[in-house]
Amino acid sequence: MCGIAGILLAPHALDTKPLRAIGPMTTALRQRGPDGEGFWIDRQAGVALGHRRLAIVDLSETGGQPMRSASGRYVITFNGEIYNFCDLRRELEAAGGSFRGTGDTEVMLCAIEKWGLDAAVRRFAGMFAFGLWDMQTRTLHLVRDRMGKKPLYVGLTHEALVFASELKAITCFPGFRAELDEDAATMMLSKGWVPDGYCIWRAAFKLPPGSTMSVNLADLANARSVGALAQRVRHWWSLAEIACAGQREPAIGSDEDLTTELDRLLRLAVRERMIADVPLGAFLSGGIDSSTVVALMQAQSMKPVRTFTIAFDEGGFDEAPHAATVANFLGTDHTELHLSAAVAREVIPELPRIWDEPFGDESQIPSLLVSRLARRHVTVALSGDGGDECFAGYSRHFLVSRLTRQQHFPSPLRRAIAAGTGLLARASLHDLVGRLPLPTGLRHALRSDRLHRLTSLLEAASEDDLLQRLTSPSTGTLARRRLTMPSSGLPRPDDLLSRLLLDDMAGYLPGDILVKLDRASMANGLEGRCPILDHRVVEFAWRLPAGTKVRNGKGKWILRHLLGRYLPRQMIDRPKQGFDVPVGAWLRGPLRMWASDLIADARLSGAGLLDFAKVDACWRDHLDGKQDRARDLWPVLMFEAWRSQAARSIASDASRSQEYALQGD
Repeated sequence: MCGIAGILLAPHALDTKPLRAIGPMTTALRQRGPDGEGFWIDRQAGVALGHRRLAIVDLSETGGQPMRSASGRYVITFNGEIYNFCDLRRELEAAGGSFRGTGDTEVMLCAIEKWGLDAAVRRFAGMFAFGLWDMQTRTLHLVRDRMGKKPLYVGLTHEALVFASELKAITCFPGFRAELDEDAATMMLSKGWVPDGYCIWRAAFKLPPGSTMSVNLADLANARSVGALAQRVRHWWSLAEIACAGQREPAIGSDEDLTTELDRLLRLAVRERMIADVPLGAFLSGGIDSSTVVALMQAQSMKPVRTFTIAFDEGGFDEAPHAATVANFLGTDHTELHLSAAVAREVIPELPRIWDEPFGDESQIPSLLVSRLARRHVTVALSGDGGDECFAGYSRHFLVSRLTRQQHFPSPLRRAIAAGTGLLARASLHDLVGRLPLPTGLRHALRSDRLHRLTSLLEAASEDDLLQRLTSPSTGTLARRRLTMPSSGLPRPDDLLSRLLLDDMAGYLPGDILVKLDRASMANGLEGRCPILDHRVVEFAWRLPAGTKVRNGKGKWILRHLLGRYLPRQMIDRPKQGFDVPVGAWLRGPLRMWASDLIADARLSGAGLLDFAKVDACWRDHLDGKQDRARDLWPVLMFEAWRSQAARSIASDASRSQEYALQGD
């Protein structure tokens, strides 16, 4: 796991001096790779590659990058891990290949030389983003893994194509114009994250998951805009096609047979991700996903697995007891850290710099803190991320079958049900529900924001309308405009649950969940690995019948059934609890002035992105305790905090760019 950067100069710029910018570009990624730095420059070709190293496999100098292939044809700068590299190496050695070191990067290069880029990439099982320079054809190839676990940004200036693991490296390049893309900003304010089809800077874009972009000097000369450059992207793996193929050829077998096959695939994925030359552990929340990963790790380990959990002292946010129970049963070497709210809040000023592109999922705070805890003891941590998206773990997944049935009700009946739910929501809003002698769980379920959400879903006029409502912000956007993600034009599954899962896996997963894990872990020099998102597991999940995912009103049935082979049922059957912090309470208390100041700054900035009538009403409702609006407010606050941070960083980058121009190459 590392940080990568690169430059390809346009033909008219070959006589200029911007290649030296590879130095500051790479240095900007130092938190991703604290163990070393490397460069490769071909001034005649106008190419420079940079690499920051987090040493995981082959800690010697032979694992350093950028790395040149045995024949000398290819040079690579690579971020990620190829988990099946040992099998590939044995196959390549049998065919005459030879290796100096013991790492995966050298195997990648040998595979590309032997089989060609496209064929080799399809055989890689892992997470990766890399830049590959072909000295023979003078072509730069940029490649990203299937699920989008590793980031890869591409920027365009008048002089060059630049790429990097994070935008902070791209803005170091002289001449890069950091102009806000208002569509991307609007999407972030609505969703809390910038979707993969957008980038916060107009002159940059994200290489999509499962894709490759190949560019030579002639291509670059003809690329007049980022949009034209993005037209060169082609997909070597398609999640939509995998989803549809899985439905055409579903897995056949009993519940036990299907569970056994999932067990086999997950065991393989976990075993491959336990290969490391550095200390290794896992995040453990006590939930289904992380418990499954840890159980499979411990089942294949000769010593106790290191596991890590953090908890907050405030009620309702402490999962530590669940994690401790699982850890004790499995026999892991468990580390638990309780944090006060004050300690958790101390990291908030760091968030805009760490996430680089504006990001407003409040669970970024515990993700950052648990990564910081784990890094004190290990360099690699396995995570349960992906279980909800693969096996239907969110409440919207459970609701689909019930709401779909109601689509067949007569319109007047649907409207009557929605109206009744709306009345109950207004009663809850005025605290009437809170005064009734109801069980705590039912009173929690009748919170007004949930009821307003359900009312909106019941009002859906069609399945397409229902899908749109399920994937839209629960209480509406605070942005001045509303945007809808354009259709990909790719095939989509027939049933609503599968369409919803595909939407989550193609959008929310790479745009939010994996960005959160990548930035939180890499900011601490920690590698996060996701066995559930192994492409073989994902492809099998798409072949599973819907009933193995949602059954008896619960999601992730097959994952629960598998975990039942390793843990007692009482450790499995408990309500889902998100990885949250009490941001709502903090915004009414110690963060109130901070939030008020940011909202005021946003108003003064004159960007015109926010509907301040809605923002003010939302803020008042939250402060008055009428409704917890933290989920709506946090993206606004994080965007404004990011905007201030970005303005300072851009000014600093501009100053450095001027120095590079004066110094020459």
